[in-house]
Amino acid sequence: MSEPFDLAVIGGGVNGAGIARDAAGRGAKVLLLEAGDLAQGTSSASTKLIHGGLRYLEHYEFGLVRESLTERETLWKIAPHIIHPLRFVLPWVEGLRPRWLLRLGLFLYDHIGGRKTLPATRTVDLRQHAAGVPLKGGFSTAFEYSDGWVDDARLVVLNAMDAVERGGTVKTRTRVTSARREGELWRIEAGNEFFFARALVNAAGPRVLEVEALAGESPDYAMRLVRGSHIVVPALFDHPYSYFFQLPDGRIFFAIPYERHFTLIGTTDVDHAGTLDKIEASAEEIAYLCDGTSRYFGKAITPADVVWTYSGVRPLVSDNSGKPEAATRGYRLDLSEAEAGVPLLSVYGGKITTYRHLAEEAVDLMAARLPALSGPGWTRSAALPGGDFAIDGLEPLKAELARDFAFLAADDVDRIARAYGTRARAWLAREQGRDFGGGLRQAEVDYLVAEEWAVSAEDVLWRRTKLGLRLSKAEVAGLKEYLGQ
Repeated sequence: MSEPFDLAVIGGGVNGAGIARDAAGRGAKVLLLEAGDLAQGTSSASTKLIHGGLRYLEHYEFGLVRESLTERETLWKIAPHIIHPLRFVLPWVEGLRPRWLLRLGLFLYDHIGGRKTLPATRTVDLRQHAAGVPLKGGFSTAFEYSDGWVDDARLVVLNAMDAVERGGTVKTRTRVTSARREGELWRIEAGNEFFFARALVNAAGPRVLEVEALAGESPDYAMRLVRGSHIVVPALFDHPYSYFFQLPDGRIFFAIPYERHFTLIGTTDVDHAGTLDKIEASAEEIAYLCDGTSRYFGKAITPADVVWTYSGVRPLVSDNSGKPEAATRGYRLDLSEAEAGVPLLSVYGGKITTYRHLAEEAVDLMAARLPALSGPGWTRSAALPGGDFAIDGLEPLKAELARDFAFLAADDVDRIARAYGTRARAWLAREQGRDFGGGLRQAEVDYLVAEEWAVSAEDVLWRRTKLGLRLSKAEVAGLKEYLGQ
């Protein structure tokens, strides 16, 4: 038997990748196992926001909101290429939440999370504001506040890359089929291989209970699976603001500038009882988002306008709340008792914004049982790959790339800088090779395969990039052929 790993992590979503990174940086020998591609499930199907969760205040989740707000600027500083601030516009609508309640919520939002760099809330007149132009007439008062945007799938990949650069091992397309304690080790079977580890982390997201069963454990928590669906339509506006809209049923949705030429709209909250293998938006969800959008914008949209949809299942800790949107977005960490044998830590719930803090807390908890985890948390200030520049350094970086690589179109420069940051030069300086369309060239594809675990066209076009929105069917076929699909 080869030397065992100190820590094996099951699940290549944001929590699993974050835990693997943190543990590797503290000196542990770490293995991350993922059944599919990194971020293939829930972690690439979010609303792409680093946010406190304004609506969670209604459900009195003040601790979660405070934690999330604190993390906003922390994450922006360590990943200023894939994370950037957004200003949201929240129109007041007569008959829905009263004006005073919105203003009170935003006052708390500004003050309970240690906001330092992001600008504060202000009241605006939509009749005089750029965000009012594409809306229907009749809207006047609105509130403009700050939150952040993130490329969620790349956040996962960059955490996994950093774990490897700090000595970890990442194996994708390696499904765990059994895990059991053997003496002082976990014996894990995955992808026709056996691995041994001194401790195990179950970060399988919606499949957390399945992995618990594989490990022979009886979970202490019930899970509530809630599907969130999004639609993408051609751009409904050409200004940089995003929208937070209310609906008469009490729910909310966002409309956000997306990939330079589109608008992202979502999300829904629907209890999910179907398979986890293929999660799709229902016709009812698509119609709901179209109808909600059409209540506000001057240009009505229908399902025929939708160019892409995506859906993910959020694994929420069941708290006996009624409506899906009221279920807690908090998380639980469950560490097995010492008398049970070698440790198992299971992660229940969580959200993109709190992943780093969750990972730090998980590794701190495990450190008492795993001597290889030495030293304090370190991820609060260490940049993710490509993010080693100042939070106001993106535009200078884009200018440098445009100057040094004149073959790039303006859209390409923007996309590449926001995806790779300072790591872009690792492949831009190479012979570019074949052009697959949409600004995607062979050098980039080769880099994604060699350094970022991309295997399929879907990995490249919908997780490492979003160029699936740009390429034609023929161009996609050419990429598949190149990748041997």
